Amino acid sequence: MKTTGLKRILGGALCGGALLIAAPAVSADQAFEWPRLLVIGTPGTASGSFISTNAWAPILQKEVGTVVRIVPEDSETMRYRRLTDRKDIAISSVTAAEMRFQVEGVGGYINTIPAPQRIVWHHNDSPWGYVVSGDSDLTALDDLKNGKVRVAQGMFSPPMTVAVREALPAFLGMSEAQTAEHFQYVPASSYAENCRSVVEGKADVAYCATISAVVSEMEGAPGGIRWLPMTQSNTEGWKRYLGHRPMLVPTTIDQGVDSARGVEGATSNFLYTVTADADAGLVYNLSKWMHQSYDQYQGKHPLAARMSLEQFRAYLDRTPLPVHEGTVKYLREIGEWSDQDEQHNQQAIEKMDRWIAARRAAVEEAREAGVKVDFQNPAFLEIQNKHTDGLDGFRSRI
Repeated sequence: MKTTGLKRILGGALCGGALLIAAPAVSADQAFEWPRLLVIGTPGTASGSFISTNAWAPILQKEVGTVVRIVPEDSETMRYRRLTDRKDIAISSVTAAEMRFQVEGVGGYINTIPAPQRIVWHHNDSPWGYVVSGDSDLTALDDLKNGKVRVAQGMFSPPMTVAVREALPAFLGMSEAQTAEHFQYVPASSYAENCRSVVEGKADVAYCATISAVVSEMEGAPGGIRWLPMTQSNTEGWKRYLGHRPMLVPTTIDQGVDSARGVEGATSNFLYTVTADADAGLVYNLSKWMHQSYDQYQGKHPLAARMSLEQFRAYLDRTPLPVHEGTVKYLREIGEWSDQDEQHNQQAIEKMDRWIAARRAAVEEAREAGVKVDFQNPAFLEIQNKHTDGLDGFRSRI
């Protein structure tokens, strides 16, 4: 194994700007030689993903000798291109919901080259739920079907609008007419305004993340706050809910404000992903390191604590997305990969392959016909819809 010296230190932005002289490489697999440089793409510098990746990357660099560079890339489509097309990043931190958009070619991803991806490890998660003021008469989601209820609507975020206008009524089994009768939507121009509306008396219920600072502030307000459980035993309700927010995962909340802990809600997951053809040896050893070195990095950032094997294992029970063969090999070695996991994974791989093949066929037909591949081009949308019609979309298992 070669020793890493100053000549291998790149001049900028190593591990988010810290220039580190790597120690001699020590591999989790003695037959494996780590790459000289490992580039990881994350959302921008203000994101928890960027900061938490910078929490564990210096430890990896010191232990195995590879130079780890964290590249902040706010544009989701550009980070996808850099992973799959330009290949100037090796690993990407991305939400499961965004990965679905990438595979299925939703919105601006129509303009990108379809490429299969795989999960390496669980990165972090954000629990979400429906919050009310502490003195509210509402104690269960079913109570929302009685009388007139003011529901905060975050106008700044399409997913949050979908959560209250489509997913919530679907969970409750409400028709469009019933929703119009019982729900009065209160527009909010920011996330903070959306959440605070329940303690300021402007709305009766709001959709919020339990780990956000504004929710912590609300919990300390006179009267406090409460959360309406999204009961996991309501499988039909969850099926309808996931029809509108398909990549959320039912969960019992275990992080964030005290009032939310132990309450059943939903979680949105960030993942570390690679292309399907990523080197199996690298992914195997990286997975092994993430598991075995967890105690060393978990305390470096709150989100790094969400990278435990237990969190990943819980996510594997729900995810519809495929896991890389290198990770599968390691999980199987430690007894954390079952025959059922293998069956689910093969189904996920086959589903992703069908989507990628259909989208590539659509691009090929468009090029032969002289049709511009663009998400704003109705002629191409018609071609893509023809090729993808009948394909099952990605949706979390319940």
